Amino acid sequence: MAGEKAGSGKKRKNSELVATAGLIVIFILYMFPFYMVVINSLKQKRDIIKSPFSWLYTIKGLSFDNFVKAFVQMDFLNAFKNSLIVTVFATALVTLLAAMLAYYIVRNNNAISRIAFVLMVASMIIPFQAIMIPLVSIYGGKLNVLNHRSTLVFMHTGFSMAMSVFMFHGFIKGNVPVALEEAANIDGCTHVQTFFRIVFPLLKPIISTMVILNSLAFWNDFLLPSLVLSDKKLLTLPLSTYSFYGTYSADYGTIMAGLLLCVIPVLILYITLQKQIISGVVAGAVK
Repeated sequence: MAGEKAGSGKKRKNSELVATAGLIVIFILYMFPFYMVVINSLKQKRDIIKSPFSWLYTIKGLSFDNFVKAFVQMDFLNAFKNSLIVTVFATALVTLLAAMLAYYIVRNNNAISRIAFVLMVASMIIPFQAIMIPLVSIYGGKLNVLNHRSTLVFMHTGFSMAMSVFMFHGFIKGNVPVALEEAANIDGCTHVQTFFRIVFPLLKPIISTMVILNSLAFWNDFLLPSLVLSDKKLLTLPLSTYSFYGTYSADYGTIMAGLLLCVIPVLILYITLQKQIISGVVAGAVK
């Protein structure tokens, strides 16, 4: 018996070592592109073209000039302001509206709520590329509302509602007890007061998850803003990085520096909310 236990313990330890080694390899593979961006952002253009995979200590022309050039050329402060406005307003709208709709669907088991939820889930299989041309032609040609940040916020909110409602629906159904709402109703709370005072604070884990997921999507999106915005004063950060590409050449060092400037804000947000994100994803998957 003792020998069998020792053998099983050894097998378990070996399997844990293999799993750890596999995770390390996967981590390196995933981080390698980010590492290349960081390394090449500190090189001069000739060094990137000559040896893009070389280590920093082998390069004599190490410089932070790419970041200064990128900051000025992409009009970083203005582009950052545009991205921040669009991301904050769109994220706030989709979070509030999705939470309210998911709460209604969960607590009202009728034909309207079931049809609404089915339509929400079904809409997630429709790719944006299939509707982007008609969408732009209607909003631009007939309604003439393109080139406005509010239009971009409205579109981001609409396209993100289905997934957000799905996540909130699972969390509310599995983690928000009805007894709390019944007690609030006995105390005289209306449905609106019950939602904002009782239910909404309990949604903190899934709210954190959806905030980071939607913020990443809105902040990094290139396709939809490129269709809606053309005025240079309204360009978001992903669009402003396109200014580094010329007709016949590209300034790779400045591009890498610009990409890092775009990534840093959402990276800080993710690190800040990482515990809530993981707990929200796990809880939202339980129904």
